[in-house]
Amino acid sequence: MGRRFVPLTLDNLPDVPKRCRSCVFWELDPVSGEAAVKSGRPELEKEAWISSVLLEWGSCGRVVYVDDVPAGFVMYAPPAYVPRSLAFPTSPVSADAVQLMTAWLNPGYQGQGIGRTIVQTVAKDLLRRGVKAVEAFGDAAWKEPACVLPADLLVSVGFKTVRPHPRYPRMRLELRSAISWKEDVELALDKLLGAVQKDPVLRPL
Repeated sequence: MGRRFVPLTLDNLPDVPKRCRSCVFWELDPVSGEAAVKSGRPELEKEAWISSVLLEWGSCGRVVYVDDVPAGFVMYAPPAYVPRSLAFPTSPVSADAVQLMTAWLNPGYQGQGIGRTIVQTVAKDLLRRGVKAVEAFGDAAWKEPACVLPADLLVSVGFKTVRPHPRYPRMRLELRSAISWKEDVELALDKLLGAVQKDPVLRPL
C-alpha cells in the first residue's frame, strides 16, 4: 500500500472533501465567514486564503494519498493567519506555536497508522521551519464531527492544556515529543482522526 503525504496547494485542493473546501470556519473571522457563506463564495475565499499563506509562509497542510486515492488531510498555520482563533475565550495561540486547525481521515483508512504518520510528517515539516510547538483549541463538550477537535482526544495524543476552559481549552503539543510517540499514543491519534470522519461545517461559536 503506497502512501504519500503531499503539501496542500491549489492544485490538489480538489482532493479535499467538498464540504471542507467550502468551509472557512478557521480562515475568516466570524462575521466575514458568515458573509462569505451567505454570498455563496466560501470556496473562493478558501482558495484565496491558501494562496496567500502559501506565498507568505509556505505549505499550510498535507493531503494524504493511499495508492493515489485521497484518504485525508490536515491543515495548520501560524495564528496570524487564523482570524477565527481570536474568537475563542482561551486565545491567543502562543507566539512560538503554529495552530492545528483541523484534520480529517476517510473512515475506510482508519486504524492503519495513517493518522500517526500525518502528524509526524507535520511535526518534521514544522521543526525544519524552526517551529517549536503546535497548539489547538479543543472542544470539551464535543458530540459530533465539526471544525473544532475534541479536547479529550487531543489529550490522548499528547497535547497538554495550557489554558483551561469549561468548553474550549487551549492545548499544546511540543513537536520534538511528537516525533517519538509510543504505540498507545499512535493508536489514540488514529482514534482522534477517526472521530472527525465527517466533513466539518461552518458554525458560530
